[in-house]
Amino acid sequence: MTLFEKIAAREIPARIVHETDELLAFHDVNPQAPVHVLIVPKRVIPRIADAAATDAELLGKLLLAAREIAQQLGVAESGYRLVINSGRDAGESVPHLHVHLLGGRHLTWPPG
Repeated sequence: MTLFEKIAAREIPARIVHETDELLAFHDVNPQAPVHVLIVPKRVIPRIADAAATDAELLGKLLLAAREIAQQLGVAESGYRLVINSGRDAGESVPHLHVHLLGGRHLTWPPG
């Protein structure tokens, strides 16, 4: 079971900000911005590189949830960044697809 599956099963506590039958969103325990939320599908897809065409609807729901959460947390107007890491060199630390929503400060480019 991945860390995110344990959070979804309520085996590990998290500050949940959004939940549907298919998705869970919660504050990152090591935030990199004033707003740093992880949006996770409850069904495990190890990484975006492993997503299939049949996952298209779920992937779209991840992005639409990000929009809703950004509005809910007050960063939609000022701006926010969505990040998906795929693979070791990209900084992937949990083999369970997730979207980072970062906001609440000026974010520089290029990232790290």
